[in-house]
Amino acid sequence: MAKKVTITLDEDILAFIDKCAANNEETSNRSRYINDVLSQHRRKVLEAEMITALTEDANDSEYQEEIALWDCVAGDGIE
Repeated sequence: MAKKVTITLDEDILAFIDKCAANNEETSNRSRYINDVLSQHRRKVLEAEMITALTEDANDSEYQEEIALWDCVAGDGIE
């Protein structure tokens, strides 16, 4: 669901957004362009957070021991 909001932008930023939106067939208006740019940014932030969490888990010896125990149980043939 889309929600209408009001924001204040510097004139040069707005001109840049309008130019980018006009030059992109997929984002024919500024709202769609801004939404697409922010969606891409959100994906990058979430990906970085996931990588950080997975790296922390990979470096946590207690967590790795727990995973190893679960791997033994998961492979015992009981479904």
